[in-house]
Amino acid sequence: MTARLKAAVADVLEALMLRPLLILTLLVGAPAVAAAEPSAKQLFGAQSLPAAMPSQPVGFYAKGCLAGAVQLPPDGPNWAAMRLSRNRQWGLPILVDFIEKLAHDAATKDGWPGLLIGDMSQPRGGPMVSGHASHQIGLDVDFWLTPMPSHKLSEDEREKISAVSVTDPGPHEVHPNVWTSAHGRLIRRAALDPRVERIFVAPGIKKELCATAGADRDWLRKVRPYYGHNDHFHVRLSCPAGTSCKPQAAPPAGDGCGKDLDYWFSAAPYKPPPKPAKPVKPKPVMLSDLPPACSAVLAADPAPGAMTMRQAFRAESGDAGPADAGIAYVEPDQAPAATDAAPIPQARPNGD
Repeated sequence: MTARLKAAVADVLEALMLRPLLILTLLVGAPAVAAAEPSAKQLFGAQSLPAAMPSQPVGFYAKGCLAGAVQLPPDGPNWAAMRLSRNRQWGLPILVDFIEKLAHDAATKDGWPGLLIGDMSQPRGGPMVSGHASHQIGLDVDFWLTPMPSHKLSEDEREKISAVSVTDPGPHEVHPNVWTSAHGRLIRRAALDPRVERIFVAPGIKKELCATAGADRDWLRKVRPYYGHNDHFHVRLSCPAGTSCKPQAAPPAGDGCGKDLDYWFSAAPYKPPPKPAKPVKPKPVMLSDLPPACSAVLAADPAPGAMTMRQAFRAESGDAGPADAGIAYVEPDQAPAATDAAPIPQARPNGD
């Protein structure tokens, strides 16, 4: 056997001996390429029905979940739930009671035609795939600053009609042709409820409320200016006593109409953050980052007889409709559809 042939045979034998080791190495390394663990927002966003558990907020407004959620009916005497495909009109019983009371009182005492209800929480709370950092424990709700139309909205209208902004984004005044004193009466009515912790509004709305509140100003302390609230106001209830909810610090003393508000009309809040030296990919919130009780909330059986918001609306309307297979909500990009929204009344003759 020549030297060249001997070398070739040696190479073949070496390759055969190393092959099992190579296969073993690949198998051991397989978990590294396995599917990534789902994030908390994926896990909670996939739940379409509430947990069959006693009602309980778990954790903090922006880091928690919701056990035993109850559903706001899609329609009431003075309210209508919007964006039913999101399936986000769930909360604690205290939140549903607050919404129903505010809708009634605003209609009978303040002349507000009816509330359009945006997002509350998901069926089991937790982080959302899109839209909010809070709204996780069943104590937050968004109210559109557009009054309820005079007719019952169809399912399609609830997806396509958009809330109307009362200010431009940023530190701008309210639009005088959109904002009315009825808006102010509605927000004041919400703030007067002792269960309310905070109300978030656009800076221009806060400025208008400060200018028109008169001598009765204690309720203004709860109304806080913040980004992204040009077409709705966000109400947050306080943690109910005896629950595992983590409370938020009380609002600063005073009515919030002085230097705190001036800050929002400077350039400071709107400056883009400095760019990091290296791109930083945000780390997703995982189930392990939430309170341990949230694992039990996810694992619990669905509440018997519970329906999604779409299913509840169709059952109420007697329309079976197409299959509701957890279709993901996508924000429409078309212009707001025309609607026969009831006119917003101006100040009453007696000034109330």
